[in-house]
Amino acid sequence: MKFRRLFKSTFFIRSILVISIFLLIFIASVSYKHTIALKESTELLVHSYQIQIKLEQLLSYITDAETGQRGYIISRDTLFIEPYNNARKRVEQPIRELRLLTSNNARQYYNLDSLLILINQRFRLLANSLIMLNEPGDNHKRLDENLMRGKHVIDLIRNQTNKMIDLEASYFEDHEKKYAHELHFTPLSTLFLILFSLLVFVLAFIKINRDLGILRRTNADLRIKTESFKHAEEVGNFSSWLWHVDSNKYIFSDNQYGLLGVEPHSFEPTIENFLEFVHPDDLHIISEDVQTALNERKPSNAFFRIIRKDGKLRYFKSVARLTDFHDKLVFIGINSDITEQHLIDIALEERNRELEQSNAELASFNHIASHDLQEPLRKIQTFISRINEKEAETISETGKEYFDKIQVSVTKMRTLINDLLLFSRTSKSEKVYKETDLNILLENAQQEIITDLEDKKAVVTSAKLPVLNVIPFQIQQLFMNLIGNSLKYSKPGIPPEISIDCKVVSSDQYPLLKKSHLQFYKISVIDNGLGFEQDYAESLFILFYRLNQKSDSPGSGIGLSICRKIVENHGGYIIAEGKPGIGATFSFFLPV
Repeated sequence: MKFRRLFKSTFFIRSILVISIFLLIFIASVSYKHTIALKESTELLVHSYQIQIKLEQLLSYITDAETGQRGYIISRDTLFIEPYNNARKRVEQPIRELRLLTSNNARQYYNLDSLLILINQRFRLLANSLIMLNEPGDNHKRLDENLMRGKHVIDLIRNQTNKMIDLEASYFEDHEKKYAHELHFTPLSTLFLILFSLLVFVLAFIKINRDLGILRRTNADLRIKTESFKHAEEVGNFSSWLWHVDSNKYIFSDNQYGLLGVEPHSFEPTIENFLEFVHPDDLHIISEDVQTALNERKPSNAFFRIIRKDGKLRYFKSVARLTDFHDKLVFIGINSDITEQHLIDIALEERNRELEQSNAELASFNHIASHDLQEPLRKIQTFISRINEKEAETISETGKEYFDKIQVSVTKMRTLINDLLLFSRTSKSEKVYKETDLNILLENAQQEIITDLEDKKAVVTSAKLPVLNVIPFQIQQLFMNLIGNSLKYSKPGIPPEISIDCKVVSSDQYPLLKKSHLQFYKISVIDNGLGFEQDYAESLFILFYRLNQKSDSPGSGIGLSICRKIVENHGGYIIAEGKPGIGATFSFFLPV
């Protein structure tokens, strides 16, 4: 029965049914039309036959009247007058019937009027002949003329009668041809329609058999998917449920019972039985959420606690939506046991609070570093400057040497603090990107360190750089740090030569590049400085790392770490290549 209802509901079966009904109606209409045509032909045949009979009766009555007149003229016997008198009375009945038979045919009705005029004229001539016979005197000539006119009129009557008979015969012949045509076409069309209907039913039968096979396979797949969904519910720790609002009927999946710690179908699936497992303090959450979903017709989303049968407390999340199913309101929902995730979220929230506190402390440290730590250093430098100015003559050479070392240490300390602040700013600053010409940023970076460039007599050359969507001040700082690094580690007595190259490369050429971008701009800063061993290339970007650990070596060990952070902020990468005594190349990649 279920299969039958399923087949009847398909579009194909409905189409077959509609086509079949229309074909039956068409065949019935053709048969009905043929029957009507046969009936019309029969009626027309009877109608023509009746007109012919009535016309022949008229002609017979007129002939009887003439015969009686002729017998009276020859024998002068009054017995012959009786047929004449009877004929005049008898013609009235066929005339009335002919009036009715020709009432729907204007042409025949007009022909009948002409015939009646001739009949009346013929009876007048007959009457005149009888009068002439009874008049005294010699009336032979007038009688002969009257008889001749009567003969002419009776010929006209016969012609008019034949004309009407022939017209009826032509009507009948035309209708017979039309009927014969329809009679010839109807069997062929009926046969064609029957064959077509048979073909349609055969195709429908094949389609039904094919659909039966598909249905069997679909049912098998559905059973597999049902079992898979049950397994997925168990693995995913969730369950499904349906609520038919109109009938207040619930359907729970097997795992709905399992999440509550009971056997499947161990209680009737009702909202009352389910609420027995809900934490008393959370009962209002479910009732309010369901009421809101019903009133506002929007999805339901509830978070509540469950007390399982074994007494364990679990956290549930229920998501449901209201839908119309065959004009019936149905709630379709998913219940998920999110206890582990909820506990993880609580731990993450605690960790986030700790991180926020740590960030606040770091921000406080930045403030101290930028103000409180800088202030003692400025005072030390100020006092050293005053001693050098006012007490220079009284200080020994050893004391001057100590003051110079103090001055150098203070300068390094200030540089370290400034670099730390810059690193913090690079990591935490708001990332505001802007379409910027990198050539302008490079020029600005050189202007910032123009004094160092001139002191070293450095020469900087650059290829044309692209316009990119970047954080302008960070890219400018990147150029300053890389050029400054080349100046710090230049060869003594040899002017630094720094060249900046730019080209587009494919991500396939470098394993470290992400495949999410097909192309990158590779911008390289190449110098002729001291260089370094390639084994230390990756270590250069570690915070506070310096190849030369001597206290008087240049740099704070933060500059290249800032460069890496800037490039990573732009979704790129940076690498270093060097050869001792030849020079170093720092290349950074930015997505095209």
